[in-house]
Amino acid sequence: MEILVVENGRSIESKNFAGGEHYRISGTSGLSMLKRFAIVAMNTLLALFTCANATGATISTHKAHSKTHHITETATAQKKMTRMRTSSRTVASRNRSTHVVSRRHHYYERFSASSFADNQVEGDITAGEDPIVRAAALEALGNMNGTVVAVDPDSGRILAMVNQKLALSAGAQPCSTIKVAVALAALSENVITKDTEVPLGKYWRVDLTTALAKSNNAYFEAVGRKLGFERVSYYAHQFGLGELAGWQIDGEHLGTFPQTELDAKLGGVGKMCSFGESISLTPLQLAALMSSIANGGTLYYLQHPTTPEEVTSFTPKAKRKLDIGPLIPEISDGMSGAVEYGTARLLRANFIEEPVLGKTGTCSKDGTRFGWFGSYANTQYGRIVTVIFLEGGRPTFGPKAAELAGHMYRNLYDHQFFAVKPAATPVRTAGSEVNPATVGAPQ
Repeated sequence: MEILVVENGRSIESKNFAGGEHYRISGTSGLSMLKRFAIVAMNTLLALFTCANATGATISTHKAHSKTHHITETATAQKKMTRMRTSSRTVASRNRSTHVVSRRHHYYERFSASSFADNQVEGDITAGEDPIVRAAALEALGNMNGTVVAVDPDSGRILAMVNQKLALSAGAQPCSTIKVAVALAALSENVITKDTEVPLGKYWRVDLTTALAKSNNAYFEAVGRKLGFERVSYYAHQFGLGELAGWQIDGEHLGTFPQTELDAKLGGVGKMCSFGESISLTPLQLAALMSSIANGGTLYYLQHPTTPEEVTSFTPKAKRKLDIGPLIPEISDGMSGAVEYGTARLLRANFIEEPVLGKTGTCSKDGTRFGWFGSYANTQYGRIVTVIFLEGGRPTFGPKAAELAGHMYRNLYDHQFFAVKPAATPVRTAGSEVNPATVGAPQ
């Protein structure tokens, strides 16, 4: 605090009690200084007074209400709020953070096999193959780890077999390609028709065409359970599964079809009919089945000529006649739909000039992923069945095999394979070799 002292009307003494300072002002200049000190002091007091009033104005003198007002919604409003709390959109919004956590902990399957390989054709015997078909198959496969088998469906002659070591192996799980055989079995047993809508949920029904085109697993699981293991096994063997597909082809191994149903804990017959669980299918077996569909129902032994002389003397050999002729149109729309808008639509990125019908398959086992595509070009000239089987890691899957098939069909088309050709040397028909019996279900 500072005190001003006047002595004899002229001398001024200033004392600062807080800081211990002391000074004196004398003469007329002291009076002038005194006036300035007085003005400053008055302004300071006025400012302090104003601040005190402003601060006091913010303090409310009203007492807070001690009672809490409860608002009650109408019955209609309460029902609406309950519906909103349990709606799917609200629940999804509420659990959004949970979904994020689950994505962070998403399980990714690890693969140990490679999708690419070199020198795959080493050891292939090619002297009896069609050079145009083989060249197209080689170019389509490229360095993908797999095999290509091309067959004339009207005779069973193998026109090209790229990577014969893999093509003649014991095969692998057929994945979704098994659905073609299951569809034919279910149609044969009148379990379904083409238009039967199988209920897969409260508001979800699927027919055969959509199920084949989109490779609907739930549909074929349901159909497989209706068929039962005994009937599925019977028709699978009639269609060539579990037996050699070729006629005296050196090195061919046998695919397997189990004698007992898959354990119920692993999915039972439903998983066998949707993913091909516990089944081993070879590329030759799938090619023989696709050929029987393409030609109207004759299951031929596949033959692989190894010399030009064997090509000249080639004679088709029918294994048996399948009673599937009336059923082929029932599955054709689904197999065509797979290429047009379904799982095999990548084929159309390379080839759209001729109609192609087919079925893809993708699954994995023991660190190896499988990619299947069995198809046939449904043309007036140059009818051909193509099976592409890939194995490896993440780049390997059924739609990729379909894409490669598109490359192959494009190459064949560019080389006039589907054009009119001169009459070939006549060969004996299947009927002259054997008297195939019509296949029906066991009674």
